[in-house]
Amino acid sequence: NMKFRGTKAALAVLVSGALVLSACSSGDEAEDGAKPAASETAIGGDNPCARDAGIKETADGQVVYSPGPGKWDGYNTLTSRTNSVYNSVVMDQVLGNFVYFGTDGTICEDKEFGSFEVVSQDPLEMKYTISDKAKWSDGTPITINDFLLGWASQNPEFVAPGLISGANEEAEAVFDHVSTVWAEQVPEGPQGEINGKTFTMKFKGAYPDYKITVDPPLPAHVVATKSGLTPDQLAQAIQNRDGETVRKVAEFWNKKWIFNPGELPEPDVIPSSNRYQIKAWKDNNVTLEANPNYWGTPAGTKNLVFSYVDDNQMAQSLQNGDLDVIRPQATVDTVDTLKGMGSSVNMSTYSELTWEHLDFNFRDNNVFSDSQGGQKLREAFAYCIPRQTIVDNIIKPIDPNATVMNVREAFPGDADYETLTSASYDGRYDTVDIEKAKQLVAESGVQTPVKVRLGYRAGNQRRTETVQAIQSSCKDAGFNVEDAAKEDFFAKDLKNGDYEVALYAWSSSNQIATGQNIMSSGRQQNYGKYSNPVVDEAWDKVTNTLDRGEQVEQLKVIEKQAWDTLFNIPLYAHPAVVAWKSKIKNVRPTATQVTVSWNAYQWRMK
Repeated sequence: NMKFRGTKAALAVLVSGALVLSACSSGDEAEDGAKPAASETAIGGDNPCARDAGIKETADGQVVYSPGPGKWDGYNTLTSRTNSVYNSVVMDQVLGNFVYFGTDGTICEDKEFGSFEVVSQDPLEMKYTISDKAKWSDGTPITINDFLLGWASQNPEFVAPGLISGANEEAEAVFDHVSTVWAEQVPEGPQGEINGKTFTMKFKGAYPDYKITVDPPLPAHVVATKSGLTPDQLAQAIQNRDGETVRKVAEFWNKKWIFNPGELPEPDVIPSSNRYQIKAWKDNNVTLEANPNYWGTPAGTKNLVFSYVDDNQMAQSLQNGDLDVIRPQATVDTVDTLKGMGSSVNMSTYSELTWEHLDFNFRDNNVFSDSQGGQKLREAFAYCIPRQTIVDNIIKPIDPNATVMNVREAFPGDADYETLTSASYDGRYDTVDIEKAKQLVAESGVQTPVKVRLGYRAGNQRRTETVQAIQSSCKDAGFNVEDAAKEDFFAKDLKNGDYEVALYAWSSSNQIATGQNIMSSGRQQNYGKYSNPVVDEAWDKVTNTLDRGEQVEQLKVIEKQAWDTLFNIPLYAHPAVVAWKSKIKNVRPTATQVTVSWNAYQWRMK
């Protein structure tokens, strides 16, 4: 699950404009957003942000949560290897920031960490103030230094000349960061005194996702000292645009915060800036402990354990007491099992801000590329995908309100969904048309049967069933669809283009600009290498206006191009199931990619 330059996050961290690959959570991969249907626990309610839970001190004991069958492997969740929900759910509790996602995608402020304000709209300029009390668990104050490193790690021009500007096609990233949005949108970076608690940022234009441009900071003092510099030398080098010095810390930033299973480094390498710190890691369990040096409202329960359990074992583990809160993949069997547990368990089903899609591979060596079967072959494949059947058989039994999704930049039920759909899509692929598909395969000139490796992350029942439905429908049109599931699909096959069609999801939590990183030419999360100058130009306009009307006009252009050239085929918004022991209080489901553990620091036993 990765994010990159101008990113649409796949279930990932709140990263400057990156999307998180939601391959992560609950055996799914994801990256964008819709309003969940009301359920037993309505999402958000009156206040989608954290509520005061009345916690005055930390209670003894532990609460165990399973985010799914992935694994935790890093303190730095911003690299191409670690940018997944499975990592970010843990680090959200350990690394603080100015903002977080509320249950419906609202951007909330963490006033205990600090505050920010817009000081000028034209040009857009913001001022950030870090709390005077905010410090790392080792006692080091949290300052501008940490944010300077965060910005520099996105490979601004002085670090990797020509990478963001595009002036050098051969330019390679120095820091393996999934996004370049912060460095791109704020070319001069954070401005302020070294070691200071305030800084300002001037944007190059009117960037609509300006509130979430800043990544949760990593400890600059650790990177500096472990790389042979003093903290002041590193901060000064960033302010002086001394690329040679800054590049010295890239090795540590890229590799030393990614760990082998069960092997934690010394505590001084992984300090906390939030309510929990990393305590232990054994087998599939990561144990966090309340941070005794946290300056604000304390954690609700002393230990919070993230236990990575297979989806099909979660309900049983909840019943026998090994788990307290679960977020399994939403299947009919799971929902029925949980319903059968009676009043000892609370359950919530709803729709998430994560959408499933099929992506074509546009690389020249690929049969769907414009140099081979091209547009005709992509259309042929689109005509044989049984989208309605997939939703009816796999999704509706869990979420009766589920519909086939027909655009990428809005969810069914969003205010702009119908506007974008009617401007871009005429319904031609709503029903399977095998005769039309056959005719287009013939016109494409590609010999049948056409081999299509449909790649996805292994271990996902819903995706396996989706592939089976596509196999049986498309075989009559001349496609031999191969189930190409792999354990390391995200780390390897997706990045390397080792597939004809990829099946995964993006989570965007109502962000506006994240799609640029997925669709625009040469962007980090544009895994299929799609390139369309009309789309590139429209995204440049979307990411430079705060006017919603203007954004929607450009999104219409983007969606129409995406359908006309078949960038990808959207399927549905993800259904979600969350369940927890009724003795655990303050659990609040969320439609966003941060998962139900977003407020786990408030969970406690009744």
